[in-house]
Amino acid sequence: MLASNPFISAYVQSDWFGKGIFWSLFLLSVLCWIVLLYKGWQFWSVKRLTAEFSELFSEKKEDPLNLHFSRPVISRIGEWPHPLFEIYRAVKQQALQLISRRSPEAGLSEPDLELIESQVMTAMSSAVKKLEKHLFVLSMIVTLAPFLGLLGTVWGILLTFSQLPSGFHTNNAAMLSGLSMALATTVLGLLIAIPALVGHSYLKNTGRETRRDMEEFSHALLAAIEIQYRRGL
Repeated sequence: MLASNPFISAYVQSDWFGKGIFWSLFLLSVLCWIVLLYKGWQFWSVKRLTAEFSELFSEKKEDPLNLHFSRPVISRIGEWPHPLFEIYRAVKQQALQLISRRSPEAGLSEPDLELIESQVMTAMSSAVKKLEKHLFVLSMIVTLAPFLGLLGTVWGILLTFSQLPSGFHTNNAAMLSGLSMALATTVLGLLIAIPALVGHSYLKNTGRETRRDMEEFSHALLAAIEIQYRRGL
C-alpha cells in the first residue's frame, strides 16, 4: 500500500539530494502546522479573554481604577497575551501613581491624561508584538516551500535529461524516477504553502480585529478615567 503512494515511491526512487529536498519539505510542513495550531489556539483564547474583560469593564466603568481581575493561566506553557488586561494594568498603575502625588480631590490634569494616553499606546504596541510573534514563520514558509518544490522539479528534470544517452536509447525506470520526483516535490511545495498562506492571512486579519478591540477599549477606559478623575470635575 505504501509502495503505491506516489510521494513515497518518488522519495524511494530519488537520489540523496532529492531525499534531502523531501525531508526539507516534510520539516517545513511540520513547522507550518505547529505554528498554525499554536497561533490559532492563542488567538482564539485571546479573543475569548478580550470579550470577558470587556464585559467585566462595562459593568464597572463608573469606578475604572477599582476593577479587580485575576489573570488566568490557561496552558502549561504559561499565560497567553491578554491585551486588554495589560492595557488596563499599565493605565491603572500610571494613574494611581499620579493621583498619589497629590490629594484625591485635586484630580488629574491635562498633562497627566496625556501621559496616561502615552502609556496606553506603549501597552498596545507591546501587546501587538506579542500577538504577532512567530507569524513571520508562516510568511517564510509561504515563500520557501514553493521554491523548494521548484528546486526538486528542476533537479528531477535534470536527472531525467542526464539519463538520455546518445542515440536516445533511454533507461525508462531512471527517467520515470526523475519525473516522479519533479512532480512530487512541486505538489508537496504547494500543499505546504497554501495552508500557510491561508492561515497567515486569517491570523493577520484576526490580529487587526484584536487591535480594533484594544483601541475601542482604550478609548472607553480613558474616557471613564477623564470623567471620574479629571481636575475640576
